[in-house]
Amino acid sequence: MDKPLPDPSKLLADWMEWETGATPPGKVISNLKTHGMRDLLEALVAAPGGSAAH
Repeated sequence: MDKPLPDPSKLLADWMEWETGATPPGKVISNLKTHGMRDLLEALVAAPGGSAAH
């Protein structure tokens, strides 16, 4: 089964829920994982001009 592409809009909404305190931190982390945060960050690092430092 293919994973959906990361959705930056959903990731931002998840982050904003954490910043406003609307969602507990554990749920925010779960949502970020579900919505593809790791995939998005890996793609940004791999892109030209991305940081290859780990």
